[in-house]
Amino acid sequence: MSTDRRTFLLTGGAAVAASLIPETVRADVNEDADAVLKDHVAKLRPLEIGANEAWWKANISGNDEDFARKEEAQNKIDAALSDKKMFERVKPLKAAADKGEIKDPLVARQIQLIYLQYLEKQVAPELLKKITAKANAVEQSFNVFRAKVDGEEIADSKVRSTLKQSVDSELRKKVWEASKRVGAVVEADLAELVKLRNEAATQLGFKNFHAMMLTLSEQDGTELIALFDDLDKLTKEPFTAAKKDIDARLSKKLGVKVDELMPWHYHDPFFQESPAVFDANLDAPYIKADLLKLCSTFYSGIGLPIDRVIARSDLYEKKGKSPHAFCTDIDREGDVRVLANIVNNEYWMGTMLHELGHAVYSSMNIPQTLPYLLRAEAHILTTEGVAMQFERFSKSRAWLDKMGVKVENAKAFDEAAAKVQRNQLLIFSRWCQVMLRFEKSMYENPNQDLNKLWWENVEKYQQVKKPKDRNAPDYAAKIHICSAPVYYHNYMMGQLFASQVHHALAKDLYAREPSTVIYVGDKRVGDFMKKKVFDPGRSKTWKELTKFATGEELNPKAFAKDFQAS
Repeated sequence: MSTDRRTFLLTGGAAVAASLIPETVRADVNEDADAVLKDHVAKLRPLEIGANEAWWKANISGNDEDFARKEEAQNKIDAALSDKKMFERVKPLKAAADKGEIKDPLVARQIQLIYLQYLEKQVAPELLKKITAKANAVEQSFNVFRAKVDGEEIADSKVRSTLKQSVDSELRKKVWEASKRVGAVVEADLAELVKLRNEAATQLGFKNFHAMMLTLSEQDGTELIALFDDLDKLTKEPFTAAKKDIDARLSKKLGVKVDELMPWHYHDPFFQESPAVFDANLDAPYIKADLLKLCSTFYSGIGLPIDRVIARSDLYEKKGKSPHAFCTDIDREGDVRVLANIVNNEYWMGTMLHELGHAVYSSMNIPQTLPYLLRAEAHILTTEGVAMQFERFSKSRAWLDKMGVKVENAKAFDEAAAKVQRNQLLIFSRWCQVMLRFEKSMYENPNQDLNKLWWENVEKYQQVKKPKDRNAPDYAAKIHICSAPVYYHNYMMGQLFASQVHHALAKDLYAREPSTVIYVGDKRVGDFMKKKVFDPGRSKTWKELTKFATGEELNPKAFAKDFQAS
């Protein structure tokens, strides 16, 4: 799955300390709010752009100097946001915004958002620096790490291709174990980082970092667990049936008894994707295809051109570069870039559709008339949802046909793709359960046996056996746990959002069953996405945007229909 640098909250800026002005002569709260936002943007905007540039360069190069600049840039932002006088100035404005005392809803929304960002930084400056330094070190370790098998260093793409194609169980095991060794590299730093994050959270009055991050991203922990409990019940039975079929096929293909299947038999390091065990090869249409041209043609055809993004991006493997994929908006004025490591297969076709989905839901299409602070996606889950909405087409033979890509044995491809797509939704849902439950428990009790906790969740939700006698920090091998904490549940919520938006679009534009709708060469799709999803920017909460775009609150109904569980 792609790793994306998303901004969890909007950054804030300075204002005149309220304590300097007697209460009886205070200016109107609306004037105060306008002044705060003006100063806020003037101070933080250049710092943000500088940090985004430094972050981009560090992930491209992987070298020490660039990571040092990245850390320095983040420290400048943290210092600006940790000013207690500024926070004291924002607090009464937040209360006024919540009471409806600020007339302009866009101003009120900005105040609510910067309050949360200031709140996060109201801890000792030295603690913030320690957190940034430790997080920076962990991220760099991931970027420069390459698995080694029999003394040979192999790229992430080689890890994936081996797990996908090899029928040699011993080789698969070697490659899988090699990919996990990054966990041991970062384990100690991650433990310290968890401790520091929890220290910051408790200083601010939260139970732990996980609870704090949910609050800061305007999510309710109780509601979140209730949603995932519902998803667990909804997906458990169909997932179990799908996995039984997958296991039987893997057993036959690899010559391994079903009850002897291990994690390295599931075609990707974390079993977050559907194994390629069906009759048709979904990679075949893409082996000789121009993936970037397909993306360009597709997005241009629906009225959301992305050629400017491609021109600014870094898209192929090289030493030191992050082996993952992400999209970032540098300045909220259209400088949007994608980092990728393209290989000609279905995985990278889907990944590029995903990352460029983030790109179109950015300042490329969010109106420049919105204030800078609102010129971003409504929430992490909404941008992930849009990316997933477009990503799903990589497994569609009908989409390939409309895009002019020839598919040999179309019937077999259709049958295989339908199973893979359905399985993908189920498998990913179960994987997200592991990530959410593990992270929540880790921050609640970081001193417990985390290896044991990890595998208990993997066995419960993914039904994958822990290798006998294995005691390694496999949880730390997942980059999100280190570098994008308390994020992963938004991928699953994004899947729900993707299904809901697609169903709403299918009804509004085509009046057909969503499963039959492939939007290629139809600029009405871009118009719909702009009007219903992109145009509000961050002026609406994620709950408000979901209702605005789909007519319903976020729920699993459309998602369930998409994997035929209803």
